[in-house]
Amino acid sequence: MAREGTRKIDILPDETALYRAGAERFVALAAEAIAARGAFHVALAGGSTPKGLYALLATAEFAPRLDWSRVHLYFGDERMVPPQHEQSNYRMVRESLLDHLATAPAAVHRIAGELEPQQAAAAYADELAHSLPQHGFDLVLLGMGPDGHVASLFPGTDALARRKPAAVAVYVPKLESWRITLTLPAINHAGHVLVLVSGTRKSDVVRHVLRNISHAMPLPVELLRPRGTMEWLLDDAAATHLDRRTDN
Repeated sequence: MAREGTRKIDILPDETALYRAGAERFVALAAEAIAARGAFHVALAGGSTPKGLYALLATAEFAPRLDWSRVHLYFGDERMVPPQHEQSNYRMVRESLLDHLATAPAAVHRIAGELEPQQAAAAYADELAHSLPQHGFDLVLLGMGPDGHVASLFPGTDALARRKPAAVAVYVPKLESWRITLTLPAINHAGHVLVLVSGTRKSDVVRHVLRNISHAMPLPVELLRPRGTMEWLLDDAAATHLDRRTDN
């Protein structure tokens, strides 16, 4: 699996260690971006594993290490629900992170999931065009599903082939629902892509991707080729089928 940038793989003993490693990377990348360009632009992921990371970032140990007033938060995807809905990625981020920060981020660029899909996608694409710097995201955080989906880029969906705009509406047949998602070019233009994976349910896909097993139809996660660094943080369960000596 060719990469335009570099690839790193870090295997942690458990989810707690994975959260801590993710928080350390988040803080370090934020500091680098702020020092170099005065701001940190990061796209956040939904899901239970990223939620653990956000909760740790909100603690007294990590929160003071960031200048949150220079942090711009975006979202990799969103469900078509209002911001107070229990399935909203925005709500999850607010409850696990934003509500606990002493200093508010410079901006929180929310996807308006309460709108109609095409309207929400167009509004978010316009938001990205006006707010995201030319170099793109400094960091894109991603989880990964057992089917190899990232953000709301699911296998077999037409969003995988979309190049413009940076955010599109996609209907996911297996979920019988619409989502808003960043497109692959928007993700791949990032300086750093960090994929957080935990649990044995995803270990087969991790093995498939990281051992470069050929497949007639590449999984969405295999289409990630960021211009900068592609970094995997795995807990021991997710890395069950990897050979620790050769797969790094």
